[in-house]
Amino acid sequence: MGEAQELQLQIMVQEHKEAKATEHTKDVNQSLLPRPRNCMWWLQMALYTLFILFGQSVATLLGRLYFNNGGKSKWMATLVQLVGFPILIPYYCISSHKHPTTSRIGSKPPSALKLTSVYVSLGLLVAVHCYFYSVGLQYLPVSTYSLLCASALAFNAFFSYFLNAQKFTAFIINSLVLLTISSILLAFQSDSAGSNGESKAKYAIGFICTILASAGTGLGLSLTQLCFQKVLKRETFSVVMELIIYQSTVPVCAVLVGLFASGEWNGLNREMDEFKTGKVSYLMILIWTAISWQVFMVGIVGLIFELSSLFSNAISVFGLPIVPVLAIIFFHEKMDGIKGISMVLAIWGFVSYVYQQYLDHQETVKNKNEVSEASASDRSI
Repeated sequence: MGEAQELQLQIMVQEHKEAKATEHTKDVNQSLLPRPRNCMWWLQMALYTLFILFGQSVATLLGRLYFNNGGKSKWMATLVQLVGFPILIPYYCISSHKHPTTSRIGSKPPSALKLTSVYVSLGLLVAVHCYFYSVGLQYLPVSTYSLLCASALAFNAFFSYFLNAQKFTAFIINSLVLLTISSILLAFQSDSAGSNGESKAKYAIGFICTILASAGTGLGLSLTQLCFQKVLKRETFSVVMELIIYQSTVPVCAVLVGLFASGEWNGLNREMDEFKTGKVSYLMILIWTAISWQVFMVGIVGLIFELSSLFSNAISVFGLPIVPVLAIIFFHEKMDGIKGISMVLAIWGFVSYVYQQYLDHQETVKNKNEVSEASASDRSI
């Protein structure tokens, strides 16, 4: 009788395991089904794409306009890059129902202390590299600045090698070399005093700060990916949006401390009064810079979850030549031979990097399909 009961218990346990496996496989297969791509879907994707291109270009040009018309506060220029994040909260509330939250089987949510450490660490890193970006934008021509920002991908690949087990393929190495050469060329261009009338010393400071900011961006992307893998253990819409919102709150607080501790806040009223195009223009430039950066962020997040991070990155890459061209039109900056070669090399490096990401993405999709087919085959047996 005992052996019969034990056998019956084993059968019940096995049936329970099979039922759970079937339910999990069904959920996985459903999650892999693409959304219907009707006219409204394509319109939404086009809108997200415009958000990225428009937000990135307009925010950079407005940042340069702030300094050109008498703005001097680096902390204020840093603050407007971050302070607009509350605009993401309505987007988060509206869109969260489209992206249901799921977690990995058997994974426990991280503790509050661990989450706080992640948000604070990443947030402080964001504050530092945003400040360096402000210094670079103040002392460099927009075209030079935007091309130097391209080196963030090279730094991302470098840090990913150590933190995310990124393999150095031929395309990655090609990207690193091209982006490095592109940055070196800009260091030796003939207008190193800058089209803004800045001295060579300030040009050098801007150059170094922009490179450091790009390095901070690359490190931040690699650390964020590491946090998703090791701490958060899931990459859903709600988790990413929470990371962006909390990660923005920390650097805003840090930059506000810097603004008051540096004493720059005392000169803001005088800066507004002496602004070349008036007080209203001063406020409008700051407000629209903040909004533009968050419009860019909405586009990035939207494309990541509707298509893929690869496509989102590719659209951002596509916007690379836009800022230098607009800088020539609006700020009458020179596009000499060295800048032209640097732009071509930077775009070539971007394309090489994105193509490797495409190959990695295709390999991931292939592996997922194989796992799904194997699960379906086992279930049919």
